[in-house]
Amino acid sequence: MGKVTGFMEFERLSEANLPVQDRVKNYKEFVLHLTDDQAKQQGARCMDCGIPFCTTGCPINNIIPDWNDLVYHQDWRNAIDVLHSTNNFPEFTGRICPAPCEAACTLNINNDPVGIKSIEHAIIDKAWENNWVTPQINPNKTGKKIAVVGSGPAGLAAAQQLARAGHSVTVLEKNDRIGGLLRYGIPDFKMEKSHIDRRMVQMEAEGVTFKVNQNVGENVSAAELERDYDAVVLAGGAEYPRDLPVPGRELDGVHFAMDFLTPNNKMVAGDTVPDQIKATGKHVIVIGGGDTGSDCVGTSNRHGALTITQFELMPQPPEKENKPLVWPNWPLKMRTSSSHEEGANRDWSITTKELIGENGKVKALKGARVEWKDGKMQEIPGSEFTIPADLVFLAMGFVAPVQKVLDAFGVEKDNRGNAKATTDGEGCYKTNKAKVFAAGDMRRGQSLVVWAIREGRQCAREVDAFLMGSSTLPR
Repeated sequence: MGKVTGFMEFERLSEANLPVQDRVKNYKEFVLHLTDDQAKQQGARCMDCGIPFCTTGCPINNIIPDWNDLVYHQDWRNAIDVLHSTNNFPEFTGRICPAPCEAACTLNINNDPVGIKSIEHAIIDKAWENNWVTPQINPNKTGKKIAVVGSGPAGLAAAQQLARAGHSVTVLEKNDRIGGLLRYGIPDFKMEKSHIDRRMVQMEAEGVTFKVNQNVGENVSAAELERDYDAVVLAGGAEYPRDLPVPGRELDGVHFAMDFLTPNNKMVAGDTVPDQIKATGKHVIVIGGGDTGSDCVGTSNRHGALTITQFELMPQPPEKENKPLVWPNWPLKMRTSSSHEEGANRDWSITTKELIGENGKVKALKGARVEWKDGKMQEIPGSEFTIPADLVFLAMGFVAPVQKVLDAFGVEKDNRGNAKATTDGEGCYKTNKAKVFAAGDMRRGQSLVVWAIREGRQCAREVDAFLMGSSTLPR
């Protein structure tokens, strides 16, 4: 693979970021992809390890060693073909995926994995620059019609694969723009929405029809979709947020994270957003230590918040994982996002006891420190504290997809409220309804974009086989 001794000669090289003082002035992406020479050097570090754990660590099983080798040899044209063979949208994953492939890299045993994500980012950017991303139009149409409900990564991946199989595909999105949580859940400074727009152009040329403001259970009838289409794919996101049942939850200024992030994305897109939540000059508290909480931090920094504090109920993770114990699996360890680097106070093992208000508006948060023993949480006596809070964002994860969509179709649910559809054996991704399939967050619950793309691709294959008796689509 590449340069036989490359992994001994070259160190890992991370992508550069624009300075904090510059990037917080706007919502543009600030990560600079590798130059050709830098990408070549990273590709040279990919060793002939025999068993490519990176490929199995990647949910879509990207053929990583092959395109690392191609980049090392500067064969970018074939590199994008190999990358596209498993991943419909590497410009999404190359920007926002946490890169479980790198955690599984053999070199990660020494805490210095190949910069796989940065190479992926460089490949797809060069492909767009050179007009190598073109429609793949199937001239042999099947005459079958498929409706895809939801236009996030699972829905888009399923739609593109099915269109390439020759089917007529219509994507229905409840919002006013295509993209689902990619569009309205992820801030533009992490992924600008032009990446979605140009994929839409490609997919429309391939035969996909996009329809917005199509809300199943409200202005779209599930019965009509089942009647008018040969198959229906449910690919909506997990949008029901976890709530915080404490005194003061009803106060003005306490919001779910998406009530802050979605309107901000619309504002960035040029919309006029009445009563938009603004963090300018305010004390901001973010409850929840995951990606959504981090997005609230980054957005609040761009608003010009006075202070930003992020609380997490779980203990602070270790700075370094126990590699002999966890490798090649995804490790629990301390992770600091670019938003945290822009400015935020972070604290762990904190429980919220009360939100204190004045004239109906939140003014402070009363919390306490906790300790965990045998998986159980106990409050530490005498550890109560109060901190100013003008805005409190609840970012504690999502518990289920939109229930009214599943109910409209009469789809059976699992004990978490997700569509009940297996990925094993005959009838994969198929629900209890004859023509209705489910994929992505709708089936597995809140997860990563890369998992959504995998599920959309695999579901498309199952739909194709259901309609045609067999399928040539890749898994």
